[in-house]
Order: sequence, then structure tokens, then C-alpha cells
Amino acid sequence: MKKTVLNFFSDKLYIELAIASVLFIIALSLGMLMDFIIYMLYFIIFLEIVRAVINYIREQRVALTLLVDAFIILALREFIVNVVKVNKEELNSIDAIFSSAVNYNLLILSGVIVFLLVVRYFSIKTSQKYLFTKRIKEEKKLD
Repeated sequence: MKKTVLNFFSDKLYIELAIASVLFIIALSLGMLMDFIIYMLYFIIFLEIVRAVINYIREQRVALTLLVDAFIILALREFIVNVVKVNKEELNSIDAIFSSAVNYNLLILSGVIVFLLVVRYFSIKTSQKYLFTKRIKEEKKLD
């Protein structure tokens, strides 16, 4: 019995699943599912910014991927809020996008999210860590 309990807590997937299930049930019972999601996204944004600051203090350089991740999550949070809480309009045609301020805002947020994903891709591809591991792999192939 004791070994089963230790195995349960040693596997992080089950712990994450248990915490997510409990939070989901609490959010459903309180009728605040979207609020829970929004506040969890705020928490993730806060964690990413703290990681970026700590990384800057430790290494004396800014990790662009951490900041871009925080901005992607922030843009997704804004997108979710606009779609679920603010937007009460129908989207029947292309003209409806430009006639409504909320739909136009969603279009701009979509563009921002795509732009930030492209920036994240290039920040990873041009990072020192990626270039260094790529160089090591190429050197191993030559040997």
C-alpha cells in the first residue's frame, strides 16, 4: 500500500491530473470556469516574467523566448476574454469583422499571436543553445 502511494506521487502526471481535476470541479461548482482559466493564465504570465528576471540576474542576458512566451500567453488571455466574455455578435461575413470593434479586435489579436509565434520560432532557432547543440551534432557527423 505504501509503495503504491509513493509511486502515485513520484509520477508527476498523476499529480498534475489530480490538481487539474480538483480545480476543474471547484470551478464548475462555483460557475467560474472562465474566471479560473483567466486567472491561471495570469499566473503563468507572472511565472514567465519572474523566470525572465531571474534568468537576467543569473546570466546577465535576456532570454527572448521567456518574454515571448509571456506575451503569447497574455495575447491568448486577451483573445479568450474577448471571445467568451465580450463578444456577443454574429460573424456572418467578412464585412462583419470590420463593422464590429470586438471582431476587429479579435482579428488584430489573432495577427499578434501569429506574429509572436513566428518571433518565438526564430528566437529558438537563433538562440546560442540551439546553435551550439546543432554545431556539436554536425561535428559528430564529421568524426
